[in-house]
Amino acid sequence: MKLSHFGFDLPEELLAEHPVENRDESRLMVLNRKDQSIEHKQFKDIIDYFDEDDVMILNNTKVFPARLFGNKEKTGARIEVFLLRELNQDQRLWDVLVDPARKIRIGNKLYFGEDELLVAEVIDNTTSRGRTLRFLYDGSYDEFRRKLTELGQTPLPKYIKREVEPEDEERYQTIFAKNEGAVAAPTAGLHFSKHLLKRLEIKGINFAEVTLHVGLGTFNPVEVEDLSKHKMDSEEAIINAQAVNIINEGLRSKRRICAVGTTAMRAVESAVSSSGTLNEFDGWTNKFIFPPYEFSIANSMITNFHTPKSTLLMMVSAFAGHEFIKKAYDEAVKEKYRFYTYGDAMLVI
Repeated sequence: MKLSHFGFDLPEELLAEHPVENRDESRLMVLNRKDQSIEHKQFKDIIDYFDEDDVMILNNTKVFPARLFGNKEKTGARIEVFLLRELNQDQRLWDVLVDPARKIRIGNKLYFGEDELLVAEVIDNTTSRGRTLRFLYDGSYDEFRRKLTELGQTPLPKYIKREVEPEDEERYQTIFAKNEGAVAAPTAGLHFSKHLLKRLEIKGINFAEVTLHVGLGTFNPVEVEDLSKHKMDSEEAIINAQAVNIINEGLRSKRRICAVGTTAMRAVESAVSSSGTLNEFDGWTNKFIFPPYEFSIANSMITNFHTPKSTLLMMVSAFAGHEFIKKAYDEAVKEKYRFYTYGDAMLVI
């Protein structure tokens, strides 16, 4: 498979700028791989496709307010800083993206907040777009993190051109978000409401929570035609014993096991044992899944509609079959499904 196999025309008006009013009332396209059929439903109808003791794998990562706006010393130029990854707690070191990047050099200081509450110094140019910052802050680590949260904004993806609104703080977070560390939401999980989760629980669905802190690796563009040469950025993943037991029991009893989102899928596929079951995991994964690929754990998945040539579309193609996904996406464009972060959902069974 080549990069050019994953291009398609996506009308700009299908990129969802706002979430639907109720989480579980987004549209749902259901793809059945066995009979190659496509159905059009509402997300809350998902309950009809699962039975007692089936398993849903949820990514419980929590998005932190990773976007800061500061001013450069002397010139006062407005600089956007996107926090990517904490490198060292004690030294307050972070990998960040800066925009506009050309204006920032090693040694520059940036000031954040009305009263210059927070100062950071650029100490390294790590990549063409990235930098390493050291925050100069004398208080405790907890106070420092509180300050970052206070000054930061919900990191909506760049395609959403509007200003961040109060509702984004809640809606750009799954209702099962627990472990802070993501700079982007695991979007397939955004469709679950408290009511729907309760109904699934009453029906006897088992939930296995894993953590994959979504970084920009998930969204970085693929710039090579030969997919085997693309390198994913690493993202931190944690799978504990409880999740392993729930999922492996589901495998043993041949239940439907559904990865809620490409991030949950990547997490479990990064921790497969030699016998094809799930292992505990605590580390970093740079796994890149594209066709052809043999999946070991999940036999169904929930995902959003992804943009052309994205690594997410490649994974879904590997799972559902490339031709079937092409057909489904043609249908999605024709039926005006909403794409990307705040868009509609797809269930592949």
